[in-house]
Amino acid sequence: MMLNEARAAYARPDASSPARLIEAHSALVRRVAWHVHSRMSTAIEVEDLIQIGFIALVEAAQHFEDRGIAFAPYASTRIRGAMVDALRRDARMGRAGMANRRYLASIRARLEQEYMRPPTDAEMADAAGLEPQAYYAMAASTQAVGQESIDESYSDHDMWFADLADSADTALEKAQLREALVANLAKLSEREAMILQLYFVEELNLDEIGETLGVGAARVCQIKKAALDKMRMLMAD
Repeated sequence: MMLNEARAAYARPDASSPARLIEAHSALVRRVAWHVHSRMSTAIEVEDLIQIGFIALVEAAQHFEDRGIAFAPYASTRIRGAMVDALRRDARMGRAGMANRRYLASIRARLEQEYMRPPTDAEMADAAGLEPQAYYAMAASTQAVGQESIDESYSDHDMWFADLADSADTALEKAQLREALVANLAKLSEREAMILQLYFVEELNLDEIGETLGVGAARVCQIKKAALDKMRMLMAD
């Protein structure tokens, strides 16, 4: 489902409607996509990550229930998770499979625009200049292979995720802060919660967070410090 379709399908007058949530947070999708792309891999196009992120944003807006937790941190987690899942699938797919997927995706997009509907397998095969069996073989090569566990796919030794490894001290600090966020997120303001989420979970830097929120990096630093002070007080209680 594309962004414009989501807006049309879920338009409501209140600010918490899915359409309003999607529109208000569309910039977050691009920011997370560029961040994930730069940290994990360049083997998948950033535009593909953005498309995946928009789908995740639409789903997050549909299923969001306001229970004292801001939408932005919730959506950010869903968006990044969808992108990481896509990269994990690609990590189990050969380069030839990824090239075939891009090739077939371009044909599918062209035929969808031409026919104004999803193309059939026969139409795809014909457009690709392939016999049906050869087309099915090519399509099969675009699927992730193997049944690796998530831990294996997300190994520090995997080339897709090699840049994500933290030191033991940093990992412990972030784990403790994540636990505190889960327990006390509803007690923070929406902006405080979002900044901590983006900084410690999504690992955006102050400049990136500032661009996402439309404020300067110095202001982000001030809000982060105030939120951390509040979190420390909450954790001390």
